[in-house]
Amino acid sequence: MATQNSENTADVIVVGAGPAGSATAYHLAQAGLDVLLLEKTEFPREKVCGDGLTPRAVTQLVRMGIDTSPGNGWLHNKGLRIIGGGRTLELDWPELASHPNYGLVRPRSDFDELLARQAQKAGARLLENCNVAGPILDERTSRIVGVNARLGSGKSETAFRAPIVVAADGNSTRLSIAMGLRKRDDRPMGVAYRAYYRTPRHEDNYLESWLELRDANEPDRLLPGYGWIFGMGDGTSNIGLGILNTSSAFKGVDYRDMMRRWLASTPPEWEMTEENRTVPIRGAALPMGFNRKPHYTRGLLLVGDAGGMVNPFNGEGITYAMESGEIAAKVIAQAKSRRTPYDRELALSDYPKILSQTYGGYYTLGRLFVQLIGNPKVMRAATQRGLSHSMLMRFTLKLLANLTDPRGGDAMDRIINGLAKVAPSA
Repeated sequence: MATQNSENTADVIVVGAGPAGSATAYHLAQAGLDVLLLEKTEFPREKVCGDGLTPRAVTQLVRMGIDTSPGNGWLHNKGLRIIGGGRTLELDWPELASHPNYGLVRPRSDFDELLARQAQKAGARLLENCNVAGPILDERTSRIVGVNARLGSGKSETAFRAPIVVAADGNSTRLSIAMGLRKRDDRPMGVAYRAYYRTPRHEDNYLESWLELRDANEPDRLLPGYGWIFGMGDGTSNIGLGILNTSSAFKGVDYRDMMRRWLASTPPEWEMTEENRTVPIRGAALPMGFNRKPHYTRGLLLVGDAGGMVNPFNGEGITYAMESGEIAAKVIAQAKSRRTPYDRELALSDYPKILSQTYGGYYTLGRLFVQLIGNPKVMRAATQRGLSHSMLMRFTLKLLANLTDPRGGDAMDRIINGLAKVAPSA
């Protein structure tokens, strides 16, 4: 039997305190709304991630009032180093008005808690060890009006009620599934595996990306994806790889074996050996290109991985988790100010339209891109020939990392922005 009291009611409930949920809760609290942020685990907690943040993500951290200085524990980087086709190319982050010219590295075990605490400081009420079991639906309208959750190790459920609920519960998004939302199989999906290794290469001014991941059964076959080496500055590096499902070899890949084979090919002085691995190799799914829709239905908004918002071009998820959280918060604040149910619903229904306008065309371009590189011949040509053209690679960096100025900008910005505008929405 679910129990309820006045402390368990709010203007908005946010399920999940990852980057998407914490950003949503922060911006809602800043707008003066009463927010319950429900997290199933306890901080600090681990999360499979590359731990690297592009300048676009830095922009969102600044918007949350977070100090991103090195003195506050952030490792800065100035660009991306790309290795492939026998070449190494270092590309600095572009100089833009809309985003800073540096990226960051920070472990997710620390990063997620930092964001959740920032949401708390803004006024959000965070409950840890609060495992949401399912939605509470209005019997007459089938709208979500809250959630039932188990607190700590208890077996009884507690009812938390709010007229609006945000699903920020990641790729598994049990809440969305319970509301009848299923993922779309016509959207790309990625898989990422990573571990930490003790290595002398733990400090680096660049994020490093390796483009030549090979099929164990067909060594000449390049797979659509990349490996990464991100120095953590603490004696270890976050090392991992990501593969897209657009390759026919996707289901047969032994990712842990691929990691070991790839690292065995790195210089011995880097010491990236099994003996220096500090944690197990773990994997996670990357839901891309709006693979779960609609992003709003019957009082429920989807943000971040729950809505399949990972960038298909580069597998970046944190940026779009935080951005969608801020967009959702703005829409909800507008809806809360409306006087009638019809007007509130009208405001909430704008959320998927804003997402479509903001990312729809760009994600469609991303889907076309991943389909192309799923062809081994295209992947080989891109790796062997593309890196020899520095101007092309600077354009590619802007496109893949979604780093352009929306107003003005250079010729590359205008081309990328123009392509995203004319492409059909995802």
